[in-house]
Amino acid sequence: MAIRVQEAASVRLDEIYRYTRDRWGEAQAEAYLTGLFAAFEKIETRGVMSKPVPAEFEVEGYFFRYEHHFVYWRRLSNGDIGIVTVLHERMHQLDRFKDDFA
Repeated sequence: MAIRVQEAASVRLDEIYRYTRDRWGEAQAEAYLTGLFAAFEKIETRGVMSKPVPAEFEVEGYFFRYEHHFVYWRRLSNGDIGIVTVLHERMHQLDRFKDDFA
């Protein structure tokens, strides 16, 4: 099993890094992203408490909260875990998720 960061998630992670770096410094940005990637690694062992994506999102997948972000993921056809997107708690989840999933 591998973790695959999909394109939309990669863009969001870059945004998170830049925002955190600009606001709180490079060390904090690196620590936050390191924590996110550590959380990704815990998906398979259920080290993070994932819930199914709500039905109104109209996709199969799961999500969990990491500090101020929600991580959306799904099981890929080859069994790997695909990180679909990472959204800040203040973002309108449904609209952003549909944009990123497309």
